[in-house]
Amino acid sequence: MRLITTLTSIFLIQVLTTASLESQVNPQRQWPGYRGHMASGVLDNANLPESFNIQKNINIRWKTPVPGLGISSPVIWGDRLFITTAVSESDREGFKPGIYGDVASVKDESVHEWIVYCIDKNTGKIIWERTSYKGIPKVKRHPKSTHANSSVATDGNYVVAFFGSEGLYCYDMNGKLQWQKSFGVLKSVFFSMENAEWEFASSPIIHEGVLVIQCDVLENSFVAAYDVKSGKELWKMERDEYPGWCTPNIYEHNGRKYVAVNGYKHRGGYDFTTGKEIWRMSGGGDIQIPAPILGEGLIYFNSAHGRTSPIMAVRTGAAGDITLNEGETANSGIAWYIPRGGSYMHTLLLYRNRLYNVNWNGIVDCLDPATGKEIYNGKLGNTKSFVASPVASDGRIYIVDEEGTLYIIQDGDKFNLLAEIPLGGICMTAPAITDGMIYFRTQSQLIAVGRK
Repeated sequence: MRLITTLTSIFLIQVLTTASLESQVNPQRQWPGYRGHMASGVLDNANLPESFNIQKNINIRWKTPVPGLGISSPVIWGDRLFITTAVSESDREGFKPGIYGDVASVKDESVHEWIVYCIDKNTGKIIWERTSYKGIPKVKRHPKSTHANSSVATDGNYVVAFFGSEGLYCYDMNGKLQWQKSFGVLKSVFFSMENAEWEFASSPIIHEGVLVIQCDVLENSFVAAYDVKSGKELWKMERDEYPGWCTPNIYEHNGRKYVAVNGYKHRGGYDFTTGKEIWRMSGGGDIQIPAPILGEGLIYFNSAHGRTSPIMAVRTGAAGDITLNEGETANSGIAWYIPRGGSYMHTLLLYRNRLYNVNWNGIVDCLDPATGKEIYNGKLGNTKSFVASPVASDGRIYIVDEEGTLYIIQDGDKFNLLAEIPLGGICMTAPAITDGMIYFRTQSQLIAVGRK
């Protein structure tokens, strides 16, 4: 009887703990997936410090070592922060940041462990860690890639980690595995050179109890929705698409919700409830990476590889095939289209009625989101390489380069660099923001910055 009572008490504590995480937070103040709420990259009224210094420990709340190799971004709900990594004896061998043209895969057949960490966002202490999978990677990686590229998604009840060919895993907030799925080998490769394997990188999203994943790979590409509680498939739509690393997003029109996906052969929108295709178009960079972001009645896309690098605004009411004819820059479904200037890696940032685009070489283009017209053009750093997408808070925009320098620029109609701050290590991931703190992931550690 005592054992039953004790087990019951433990169960109730776990239930209440999970419930309290959901009830005590405002969902719009969380950072629930890649680039935060709706992938916006924005959290205002966060009261972040204007500056910090890692070496002198000024406004550094904590630093926690992260083993292995990963470029997934931190994700936050309540007081819990989640991050993934892949650990092996040789996980960091062959990792090469910077600007170069080598597309060959890293030859690493060591046994890896794919791990999800749950960390106290206030102290940096590990609450729990779970090894989702252990084995030799089924797909090789690019020298600037890792085997843990995808950020987790959470809704305060569940945490979902997607490790590509190594599977999809759903945990509760206490780290108990709820369900898992395998989709076989997801061939994330260069479409014109199949032996150039680059690993999977699309992040899952959760919206109103539904998990959405986008898998654009060499064979059998698809977008699908699952009940996040049970893992039951709600719908799955095949896609004819080149391998890409886009994260989907959710938009609304006339009271209905839709899934927006970036693409080259098949950029488009799907009905959130049924999976029915609503609109589609082709064109753009032929290795599609940036996630779509949302504005007032518009969905913003960019991409860059091959002949074109467009930035465009698609109307939320788009329907049918809205592919532009030669020479067109608008039609019934597309509000505006800029043929060149899009980013290969970076998701756009829509902030205070300005659209910011960061490119690989540190050039920042500030655009009018209603028309696409340029407001200004500025340059960060000195011929450095940038891959992490920007984020913003309280009129300040945070951009990091691969070498680990943080650039803070002022939101406005003129380029105004406020600060350059070294992070002390390679940084290839978007920062995460919560009330009072901003988090940076370098190659070896997680850094929490906040007023002290």
